[in-house]
Amino acid sequence: MSARFDTAMVLAAGLGKRMRPLTAATPKALIGVAGQPLLDHTLDRLRAGGVQRAVVNVHYLADALEAHLAARGGDMEIAVSDERARLLETGGGVVKALPLIGAETFYVVNSDVLWVDGPTESLRALAARWDEGAMDALLLLVPLARANFHGGRGDFHMDALGRIRRRGRGKVAPFVFAGLQLVSKRLFADAPEGPFSTNLLWDRAIAAGRAFGLTHQGLWFDVGTPPAIKATEAMLADA
Repeated sequence: MSARFDTAMVLAAGLGKRMRPLTAATPKALIGVAGQPLLDHTLDRLRAGGVQRAVVNVHYLADALEAHLAARGGDMEIAVSDERARLLETGGGVVKALPLIGAETFYVVNSDVLWVDGPTESLRALAARWDEGAMDALLLLVPLARANFHGGRGDFHMDALGRIRRRGRGKVAPFVFAGLQLVSKRLFADAPEGPFSTNLLWDRAIAAGRAFGLTHQGLWFDVGTPPAIKATEAMLADA
């Protein structure tokens, strides 16, 4: 039987600059797509994948996010990691939240992506692939050709064993980070203080051969700009 992990960190503190003007008065995580806020899509997916406790970080328009979470209800326990005083970026945000997270192995998910599971729920697929002895980070990756509304050139290459390496400068890589990962608390050992990107820790894990990827089998959308909202909704309606 594969391992089960029931704790997640949801990154929802960002300023949402690419989503302006919609984020002038609304945090990006509360922007509506296909009938509900992005954050609710994320939390629903987490709950469906067996997550029972989520930690959500807040900074920009934090009061609105906290009020939404308080009113959400449901059977998932939600804690808030308060970054009002200082936006800590992806890596720093997780480090600050570690005492609230508590778990040794947990999911980290961006709140500005939307995915539809394939034959297996993505969270359970990550859990089934997880190897405690070999991995510090297991990233869900979507093929660049299926990375809807993502304007980049790919993030990673992946070998036959699932080990990942970075796209070379000026090159194209076949996989995009899907905004969902399963990580060990080990990944954050000796992490710097203050704001920093998780990329720093990924690079360290890649160098040690402890960063792996898993291909996402379903639909995936980068809902990062206002035009991407209607385009995503149209594709979901046809799915």
